[in-house]
Amino acid sequence: MTTQERFFKRSLDILVSLGAMMVFSPLILIGFLMATASTHASGIYAAYRIGQYGIPFKIYKLRSMRLEDNSSSSVTTLNDPRITRTGRWLRKFKIDEFPQLWNVLKGDMSLVGPRPDVAGFADELKGEGRIILSVKPGITGLATLKFKKEEALLALQEDPIRYNREVIWPQKIKLNKEYVENYSFCLDLKILVKTFVP
Repeated sequence: MTTQERFFKRSLDILVSLGAMMVFSPLILIGFLMATASTHASGIYAAYRIGQYGIPFKIYKLRSMRLEDNSSSSVTTLNDPRITRTGRWLRKFKIDEFPQLWNVLKGDMSLVGPRPDVAGFADELKGEGRIILSVKPGITGLATLKFKKEEALLALQEDPIRYNREVIWPQKIKLNKEYVENYSFCLDLKILVKTFVP
């Protein structure tokens, strides 16, 4: 990605995220209150994810799951009992992802890019795969579009964690490499349109 491409990408990120935060701030507030009431915890969920160059950053979402001390899995399926009724609604319409607009505005993320993952995935990539870490993680991307129904797909598996690591994750690596190697501003625009226009 050239310096000029980075400039245009960052400019788009700032303009869109700032405008979207202004437009959707009432919905984010309502979602926060609903999430707080349904989970009996702060409506904002903050957790570390792996960012550009493998550097961890704190990502923000609306909380959609109950707190459970005995749960250590980072894989969530559609029928996960931790998800509240309100959480299912927030996740269905992707409202739980809206606080990530703040991550984009801060510069931790971009609108388009590989989805940020927990430690143990992108940060452990070797060889050519590490090209994925050369760009900021995104709210949406090629892999996000392909796996829109990821939670439903995982719910069908006997071992969701294994299926995620052995089947889904390798496909995500391939798509994310394709995105980085073929990056263009027009590609970002196409991905954004496909994300919001069925």
